[in-house]
Amino acid sequence: MSITFLRVDDRMIHGQTCTRWALEYPCDGLIAVNDAAATNPVLKAAYKSASGKKTFVWTLQDWQKKCQKVLDSDSRYFLITKNPIDMKKILVDQEFNPGIKTVIIGPCNDRPNSVQLGNNQSITQEEAQALEDIMNAGYEVEFALIKEKAIGNWKKFRGQFGFK
Repeated sequence: MSITFLRVDDRMIHGQTCTRWALEYPCDGLIAVNDAAATNPVLKAAYKSASGKKTFVWTLQDWQKKCQKVLDSDSRYFLITKNPIDMKKILVDQEFNPGIKTVIIGPCNDRPNSVQLGNNQSITQEEAQALEDIMNAGYEVEFALIKEKAIGNWKKFRGQFGFK
């Protein structure tokens, strides 16, 4: 299997992603999908040098073109998006099947119109809709900065956003 871990993290690639989570889910490289980062040479270079692993920073369009190649690869990758909306576009709208059914929601900074669910884990109504769509597509959605600090499954929080 080439995708070993699905994560939403507003920092995308940083030491915690690469070291701590790689103990749980082995990986050879990272794929960050974010249009703004992929089209900004400075950001792209920073992300690519952050992990010490093979790292790709792609737009959603690049991802759609290359995702089958990733699945066919012998390498194991983390697939990371900056927000739940981009992850929903990949898993639900593009119908990408990574072969795993859990999405880990990491840091999501407090922002205007967001609801704080846990420490550094805040979600807007639009992001809540994306998480609901991901769950309804058959995925477990877990909130965890790191595994030991998990605060729960999306099912625990969805009522705060009007979902029944």
